[in-house]
Amino acid sequence: MPPHPHRPPELAWQVFRGSDVVRRGLLTRHQLRGASWVRLRQDVYADARLDRDHTLACRAALLRLPPGTLLAGPSAAHLHGVAHAAGFRDDVHVLIPASARADAQPGVRVHQAPSSPERIGLLIPATAPAGSPDTTRNGPSNTTPGRNSPAVGLPSTTSGRDGSAARHRTTVAATAVAEPRPVAGEPSRPSEPSPLLRTEPAVCAWETAVWSDPVRAVGIVDALLRMGRVSRTDLADVADRNAGRPGGRRARWVFGLADPGARSAPESHLRVRLVLAGLPRPVARHPVRGPSGLVLHPALAWPGFRVAVEHDDRRHADPDQLDRHRQRLHQLGAAGWLVPRVTGRRLDREFPALVREIRAALVARGWQP
Repeated sequence: MPPHPHRPPELAWQVFRGSDVVRRGLLTRHQLRGASWVRLRQDVYADARLDRDHTLACRAALLRLPPGTLLAGPSAAHLHGVAHAAGFRDDVHVLIPASARADAQPGVRVHQAPSSPERIGLLIPATAPAGSPDTTRNGPSNTTPGRNSPAVGLPSTTSGRDGSAARHRTTVAATAVAEPRPVAGEPSRPSEPSPLLRTEPAVCAWETAVWSDPVRAVGIVDALLRMGRVSRTDLADVADRNAGRPGGRRARWVFGLADPGARSAPESHLRVRLVLAGLPRPVARHPVRGPSGLVLHPALAWPGFRVAVEHDDRRHADPDQLDRHRQRLHQLGAAGWLVPRVTGRRLDREFPALVREIRAALVARGWQP
């Protein structure tokens, strides 16, 4: 049998600074290179059993950032339950206190908080209950006491890629820790929650709208609306508070494109791409009654022109799914709807041709570009 991995109990399921644990005598530099650990970034390591997701990337980034740092934008959206908002290799977006400085890190986008937050006031932090969409499987945020500890929210100023700044309010929320299954002969993960502090859902939606590509941003905002993390009123409020700030008009435009009816990020992305291509805005999951009385909900629809779009991705669908898809297309056609064929290949390689086909269908039904 292979030897049991060497994992000191203090480091099980943890993310930590390599120099710290070597100094404390928990590991040697040679042991750090073993299979029990994974190097995430310079001097930052983790238990190799942890999931490789954006939460882990956030935990790694925070270990080299000043106390009081908040996760923001797409990173905050991921922690609020939008899994597709950011992946393991995507940039981590953070807000740091105005008086703090942070060394440049690859894969970390740093945005600065304002110098006088007390002029606007402080907001009380919210703690996510265990089992909520905020719950993570990745254990405590780090092994450094006091790092990223709970704090009240701050109105902040963030800088985007163009160096512009936008002030807005932020509220802190904490991420709960799910108890893992124990591993024989090793301590289980701690059950006490250790928060990864981030901006509240409405604010992270605003940040995402300002900082991210609009196609991706709308998909994230769609998901926050669909999950009930934000409402239209929340988005309107945060847009109003930031109306005069750089990025305010862009955020309001992104919010206007959002639709909680979208069931997936690809549906959201397709809707925005079609709008950016000059087509009228479609409706997500519009109800269509077929001749048999069955109510269908095509992915996208232009009800006024009786044109709809259904995504047929044959690369991943099983035979039963393909059969149901064909039946849906037949029902929509029998109800008098035109349904141009959309496949993954056409989206990836033939999008201009797809736009022309949808445009022709709309024009045939009376749309005047």
